[in-house]
Amino acid sequence: MSTPIALIDCNNYYVSCERAFDASLAGVPVIVLSNNDGCAIARSAEAKALGIKMGDPIHHLRDKVKEHGIQVRSSNYALYGDMQRRVIAACEPFARDFEIYSIDETFLDLAGFEGRDLINHAQAMRAQVQLWTTIPTCVGIAETKTLAKLANAAAKKNPDFAGVADLRDESTRRAVMHTFAVGDVWGVGSATARKLIDLGIHTADALRDMPMKQARAVGTVVLERLVAELRGVPSNAVEAIEPRRKGMAVTRSFGTPICDFERMMGALSQYALRAGEKLRSHGLVAARLTAFFHTNKHKPDRPQYGASRMVTLHPMTNDSFELIAAARRGARKAWRDGYAFTKAGIILDDLLPEDERPRTLFEGDTTKRDRLMSALDAINGKFGTLTAVTASQGFKREWKMRSEMRSPAWTTDISQVPTVRA
Repeated sequence: MSTPIALIDCNNYYVSCERAFDASLAGVPVIVLSNNDGCAIARSAEAKALGIKMGDPIHHLRDKVKEHGIQVRSSNYALYGDMQRRVIAACEPFARDFEIYSIDETFLDLAGFEGRDLINHAQAMRAQVQLWTTIPTCVGIAETKTLAKLANAAAKKNPDFAGVADLRDESTRRAVMHTFAVGDVWGVGSATARKLIDLGIHTADALRDMPMKQARAVGTVVLERLVAELRGVPSNAVEAIEPRRKGMAVTRSFGTPICDFERMMGALSQYALRAGEKLRSHGLVAARLTAFFHTNKHKPDRPQYGASRMVTLHPMTNDSFELIAAARRGARKAWRDGYAFTKAGIILDDLLPEDERPRTLFEGDTTKRDRLMSALDAINGKFGTLTAVTASQGFKREWKMRSEMRSPAWTTDISQVPTVRA
C-alpha cells in the first residue's frame, strides 16, 4: 500500500496574511495587487462574490472599489514569505517530510502516521496552523500528488468535507472524480484539455480510465504519468531534498519608465545584488549572467525595443560586485538611447554548488571579498533589504515599483512590528 500524501493549501493566502495583522480587513472584500499595483492577484471570498476575477486590472475596478468599499493592498512579499515559514513550522509535528510546492501549498509525507485517523490528524494540523498564524487552510489526502491536489480542490469547494478530503476512500474518490472537470486536473494544460474533450474525456474519472498508450500519444509521457497517478500509482514521492537549481532570475517592472543608462544600471545593480544574495543563500555559483530590458509591449503605438546580452562569468562566482560589473558590460552592449524601458532583469544560468566549481589557473585569494559579501548579507538580513547598497544603485531609486498601498513589514522589520497598548 502506498504511503499517504497530504497537500495543505492556505486559503486566499495573500489576503489571509494581510488579515493576520489588520483586524479591520476581516469580513470585508479585500484584493491584493501585482507588482506596480497593476492587477488583482489575490481576492478574498467577499471580493470574489462581487465578481472580481484573477488578473482584473485595478484601473477597471475603481468604480467597484469605491461602491463596495473594497480594501486594496499592494503585494508585501516579505510578509508572505515569512508567514510561509510559520505555516511550515506549525505543520512540522504532523508529517515526516515536506516538499514546498509554492508559497501557499506544501506536500506532506505522512509515512509513520498511517495508523491514525488521518482526517482527524489533518484537522488538528489545520487548527495548529490557524492558532499559530490565523491563516485558514484546506487539506487533501491521497496516495499520489495528483490525487492529493484533486482532494484539496474538493475540500475547498465542498463544505461537506469541512476542510479535509481523503480520497483514499474509494466511494469518496469515485464521487469527486466523476464531477471534476478534466481541464481542472493538476498538470492538464488548456491545449491538452481540448484534445481530451475532443476524444470525449470530460472528467477526471474518464481520464483515469484512458488507455495508457493513448495517453502517451495525446500528451506524451507526462500525461501517461498523470493517468497512472489518478489510478493511485505514484510517479514520484515527496522530495524532501530540494532539487538542484539550474538557473535563477531577478526581474521587475518599473514604477516609471527609464530612458537613461545610469538609471537603468541603478535598477540592474539592485537586481544583480539580490541575485548574488540568492546564490549565496543556496551555496551556489553561476557561470553565465544575462542582462535584459524592454519597452512596454502593451503600448504598440510607442517606439519598441528590447534586448539582452549574455556575459560569461570566469571564474564562476556568487560575488555581487562581480555580477554587477558583468551586468554593466552586458547592458552597455545592448543599450540604445531614445526608448522608454519599463522592465529589466538579471538571469543566472549554469549553476553549481560552490565547492564543485572548477578552479582557474590565475584565481586569486577571495577570502576578503567573501567576508565582505557575508557582512553585506548580514546587514541586509538584520536591518532590511537595501540597507547596505552599492553606489551604482543610487539613493533615490526612481525606478522602483509602485506599491502605494503596501502594508508594513509586520514580521521582518523591527521598526514596523505592531505595538500593543493595554
